Amino acid sequence: MSTRIAFLKGHGTENDFVIIPDPENAIDLPPAAVAALCDRRAGIGGDGLLHVVRSAAHPEARAMADEAEWFMDYRNGDGSIAEMCGNGVRVFAHYLQRAGHVAEGDLAVATRGGVKTVHIAKEGDITVGMGKALLPEGDVTVSVGERSWPARNVNMGNPHAVAFVEDLGHAGNLFDPPPFSPAAAYPDGVNVEFVVDRGLRHVALRVHERGSGETRSCGTGACAVAVAAARRDGADPAVTGAPVTYTVDVPGGRLVITERPDGEIEMTGPAVIVAEGEIDTAWLETVTP
Repeated sequence: MSTRIAFLKGHGTENDFVIIPDPENAIDLPPAAVAALCDRRAGIGGDGLLHVVRSAAHPEARAMADEAEWFMDYRNGDGSIAEMCGNGVRVFAHYLQRAGHVAEGDLAVATRGGVKTVHIAKEGDITVGMGKALLPEGDVTVSVGERSWPARNVNMGNPHAVAFVEDLGHAGNLFDPPPFSPAAAYPDGVNVEFVVDRGLRHVALRVHERGSGETRSCGTGACAVAVAAARRDGADPAVTGAPVTYTVDVPGGRLVITERPDGEIEMTGPAVIVAEGEIDTAWLETVTP
C-alpha cells in the first residue's frame, strides 16, 4: 500500500460521504478503517463511504461487470456493509463524471442491491433508477419514548419502516435506533422514517439510518416514503396505469420521486463534490486494530 490514499468528500442533499477511488480494488478497507475515516471529529467525517471499484475487480460485483463497469462498494459510517444508498449512487456517478470516466447521459452502476440505471443531466441533477419497492405483509410498529405508531414495511433493496406522524419533533433525537416490533420483521435492523405532510403529494421526513444514526437525507428512504404515502393516499401506478410523483423534503434538501406503472422508481436530486485530498496511511494504521 502506498503511504497516501486519495480521497474526495461529497454529499447528496447533505447525506455526506468519504469517496475512495480504487479501480483495481487494491486498498484494504476493514470496518475499523471505514469507521475511523467517517468519524466527524478524528477523521474526515461522513454518513458513509463510497469505495469506487471496477466491477470486474471486486468479487461481489464480477457477475455484474458485463452490465456495469463500476461497482459502488458502499459502507455505513460504522464500517458495516450496506446493500444500497440512493444519495450515494448520485454522488458516485458525479464522481465518475468529474474523474472523466463517464460523460453526461446514461450509465449503469453495480451495487449490492443490483445494477442501477443513472442519468446525468446537463443542468446537474442526477436521476437514479432505484428499482421496484417490495411491500412485505404484516403489521409493524415503531416507538419513540412513550409514543408508538404503525409503520409501513417497505424494502428498497434495504429495509425501511415508514411511520406517519403529526410532528417531526416526535421522532426524538434519533441518536439510537427507534425500537420496532415484531423483531422478526427486520432481523438485520432497519432504516426508520418519520413523515409529515406538507401539501398535495408533498411530504417531509426525518430518518434514522441503521449503522449511521440520523442523517440529513436518505435516498432509499425517500423512495420508501413516497411509495408508502402513495399507497396511503390510494395511488398505485400498477392499478391506475399512471405514474405518481411525490416531492420529498429531507433535512438536507429536496428529492423528487416518481413511481412508474411498471413499478420502477426514479429519484432525482443534486450531487456535490466539496473537497479532495490524501489520507496518511500511517495515521490510518494507528486507528485500525
